[in-house]
Amino acid sequence: MRQEEIVRSFQTAGQGHVFAFWSELDTDERAALVAQAAEIDLDEVARLYRSLVAEKASPVSAAGQLEPAPYEPLPEKGGDAAKWQRARAKGEEALRAGRVAAFTVAGGQGTRLGYDGPKGTFAVTPVKHKPLFQVFAEKILAAGRRHGRPLHWFIMTSHANHAPTEAFFAEHNFFGLEKARVHFFRQGRMPAVDFNGKILLETKGTIALSPDGHGGSLRALHRSGALDLMAREGIDTLSYFQVDNPLVRCIDPEFIGFHLLERSEMSSKTIPKAYPEEKVGLFCRQNGKLIVAEYSDVPMELQREKSADGALRFSAGSIAIHLIDRDFARRMAAGGEGVALPFHRADKKITTIDAAGNSVKPGKPNGVKFELFVFDALPFARSPLVIETRRADDFSPVKNAEGVDSPQTCRDDQLRQFARWLNAAGAHVAVDGTGLPQVKLEISPLFGDDAESVAASWRRLAPRPPIQENLYLE
Repeated sequence: MRQEEIVRSFQTAGQGHVFAFWSELDTDERAALVAQAAEIDLDEVARLYRSLVAEKASPVSAAGQLEPAPYEPLPEKGGDAAKWQRARAKGEEALRAGRVAAFTVAGGQGTRLGYDGPKGTFAVTPVKHKPLFQVFAEKILAAGRRHGRPLHWFIMTSHANHAPTEAFFAEHNFFGLEKARVHFFRQGRMPAVDFNGKILLETKGTIALSPDGHGGSLRALHRSGALDLMAREGIDTLSYFQVDNPLVRCIDPEFIGFHLLERSEMSSKTIPKAYPEEKVGLFCRQNGKLIVAEYSDVPMELQREKSADGALRFSAGSIAIHLIDRDFARRMAAGGEGVALPFHRADKKITTIDAAGNSVKPGKPNGVKFELFVFDALPFARSPLVIETRRADDFSPVKNAEGVDSPQTCRDDQLRQFARWLNAAGAHVAVDGTGLPQVKLEISPLFGDDAESVAASWRRLAPRPPIQENLYLE
């Protein structure tokens, strides 16, 4: 559309105020504003305002009765050990064939951590202080070496951190990965609206745009051409994980094998909730479909319900680790009749301007942002699957500067994992009652990324280093 047509479309939709300060903008500012406006689907914004703001619909509460979702338990929790072995063999076969790629959602900044930069550049490991991106890169590199086939890695950035993320990888020579196998693309954006449905301006020449949520990753994969690249490379399975969780087994043969054996279009990992109030989504069945219910949408009395054995009835927590079939991602991105992720509303304090163009920083929510959640694709998937994993080996996110899910708790969980692996290999690492070692140590994924591979590498060492402060194994 030409510039005049875009301006006219906004005026027709009752959003002409977006260009209220047009006469005060220079040529470049006008072009930038029109480019932002061109990103916006005005019909979609109007529909979302009607359904989520004016009518205040809730995706979960409007849909029906919740029941606990079934999942595949770990062998030590009663799962079929032979089935887990078959799954591992199938996953390793797929990795050798080059059918799997890693996919990291990395659009966030480190603001909540008090860090100025893309969250993926934040240092997390206990000895070498490696950034999150390096941890994942070494896991992906190790998996490629182990299975004789280097992996592709797709990284979804945001408009805010795309350039510094690309520069960070270039500065560190892609952490040993082939540059041609690391692919960056930007997440989509959505405009914020006020409680009357009017699109908010951030400044006289910029719209208040924000990322469209991790569910927007499916649209971004499609729009960026990443799905086409996957098809050319023979990749049919994406291993999805978020950038804030360095413990994640981002390339997990057993998980991949279960997904492929069941011919699932989308599979997910679960851990048992630690306590009823833990702020993780819940895998549930609703109207015969697998869903993830946001903890804020599930009544607390339901979250506290116990089974006959005293365990939480709704215990399957979602930790944002999924496997996604390539063709399913394309189908969800394309949308169509009855096939579309629902948007969720989030009331926020949004910096904007008043009618005179003066900046306004509100003290309470003054508008709504719209977000897509990737787990909302589960009800649309064929044979969706949930697999149990161990919290200690797959989940310790870095979200908060202090307290729960902080850099300190994450480093401690890494230390416990390293000590546990070394002790299983026959080393003698002194630990306290929680499994935390008395010395600080670190194991690179290039040395080993699970108990088995660490034990194999430890056996090959000659001589073996003493267990002492700042021990690092690579």
